[in-house]
Amino acid sequence: MGRILAVDYGKKRVGLAVSDPLGIIAGGLTTVDTPDVLDYICNYVAANDVECIVVGLPKQVNGKPSESMNYINPFVGNLKKRLPNMRIDFFDERFTSVLAHKAMIDAGLKKSDRANKALVDKISATIILQDYLMSGQWRVDSGQ
Repeated sequence: MGRILAVDYGKKRVGLAVSDPLGIIAGGLTTVDTPDVLDYICNYVAANDVECIVVGLPKQVNGKPSESMNYINPFVGNLKKRLPNMRIDFFDERFTSVLAHKAMIDAGLKKSDRANKALVDKISATIILQDYLMSGQWRVDSGQ
């Protein structure tokens, strides 16, 4: 089985996280400037055994898609063009930024470190991925 790559897509930065080869544990990978993310992901996939990419699905509290989908959908369309055989799933990302800040507080990070938006994005991607792994969606959809 290959790794699963998670994407927390934003207008300025994209947080990335990756699973272990067994799909049990999520770990933060990096944060990439948005204009560079397609190349980064394609290079990462070429160099690593990635089975699936999961993209955070921004929803409003009422469950409707947020306005962020206006720039996430074109990104996913371009990702599918560049990686036509890659499985790409969406997964609910509501409250991941709040959870990321809480995790940073619980970890004892100073206020100045918690203001690091790139770190928040990477932790958010990790939370999206861990929730996705725990949901079992990737196993059901992949027939495992």
